[in-house]
Amino acid sequence: MPVPEGSTPEPTNRAPRRTLVVVAIVALVAVVLGIAWYYFAGTRNATDTAAQSQAPTPAGAGSRRGGADASRPTPVATAAVRAGDFDVYLNALGTVTARGTVTVHSRVDGQLMRVLFNEGQVVKAGQLLAEIDPRPFEVQLEQMNGQLARDQALLVNARLDLDRYKTLLAQDSIASQQVDTQASLVRQYEGAVASDKGQVDNAKLQLSFTKIVAPIAGRLGLRQVDSGNMIHATDTNGIVVITQVQPIDVVFPIPETNLPRVQRRLREGDPPTVDAYDRNQTRKLATGKLITIDNQIDTTTGTIKLKAALGNDDNVLFPNQFVNVKTLLDTLHGATIVPTAAILRGAPGTFVYLVKPDNTVTVRTVKLGPIEGENAVVESGLAPGDVVVVDGTDRLREGGKIEPINRNAQAATDTTTPRQRPAGASKGGGKGKDGK
Repeated sequence: MPVPEGSTPEPTNRAPRRTLVVVAIVALVAVVLGIAWYYFAGTRNATDTAAQSQAPTPAGAGSRRGGADASRPTPVATAAVRAGDFDVYLNALGTVTARGTVTVHSRVDGQLMRVLFNEGQVVKAGQLLAEIDPRPFEVQLEQMNGQLARDQALLVNARLDLDRYKTLLAQDSIASQQVDTQASLVRQYEGAVASDKGQVDNAKLQLSFTKIVAPIAGRLGLRQVDSGNMIHATDTNGIVVITQVQPIDVVFPIPETNLPRVQRRLREGDPPTVDAYDRNQTRKLATGKLITIDNQIDTTTGTIKLKAALGNDDNVLFPNQFVNVKTLLDTLHGATIVPTAAILRGAPGTFVYLVKPDNTVTVRTVKLGPIEGENAVVESGLAPGDVVVVDGTDRLREGGKIEPINRNAQAATDTTTPRQRPAGASKGGGKGKDGK
């Protein structure tokens, strides 16, 4: 087909150009893959080299590689096993309970005229707390006294008539029936007078109830009603709540397995001492004695409740407060005592690292007794005077050499020997007067 004049003919080499483009793309991909492989391979080799350099050196190979000598003694802290008295405590979480709790109610209905206490005040038994309007009760008392006076006058007149009738009967002037009727009237008036006296006493009693007093000694709570309100004997909240807090009680559970030992102490007339501590068990709040044991064991927990009486002289304990309770159950005399930091547990069981005279250590299996705080009783495996490792045990092994540091001796040196200062040094570690 002829090409029109002025037009450009199409190129005839499209296939070779496409081939060149494909080859260039493949080459570029190959170069990128090569760079990536080189980078990751180099990083992995560097990581392996660093891991090999940080790997622990086997025992005995330190001298060949120029590292630390494996036979070098390991510095550890030691302490001596001692013999002494060891107090055995029972630890529990207790609840403080008031010795007595009374909600003060009015015993009569009336208007509250005065409140004579402050919230939180400590009161004595019989102390006046509030007053109710006494006027209605005073009027009632006057009425009862008037009724009593009237009946007493009638009784006196009836007795006089009876005496006259008896005289006339002796003269045979009247019939005996009239005398008997008068005698019966006298007895009726005597009964009326006795009833009136009871009414008077009741009115006096109701009048006395207008003065509300504290039934027990203790600490007052928040006021439940204000002056001017009408109060009733059937009110639920009452006027105020009194709790007896000196002494105060604490109730706490112990495992039933310890019950026989507690019962033995109570039978012997030597109740255990009970101490109450705060939540952190750092401050003793009060001290007292065990007073009683509950009458049944809780089957869900296998525990039984005990109650102790605490002095609470500083008023630091409040009803329903939670405290940590420590009961002194027994005292072991001449017990073998070891620091709890030396006790380890592992495949051999319970063991310690015992220091030999040649400053090497050996694993010694022990049988533990009671543990309290930083000390524990060893029933077998150690004897007083033995030296055990209390710090640095994670670097030890059987037969390893150590450099012992006696913690007890170091502490005694630090507390008894003052540290010497260089000559000319100021007390505060600063410069002298002349600035040198």
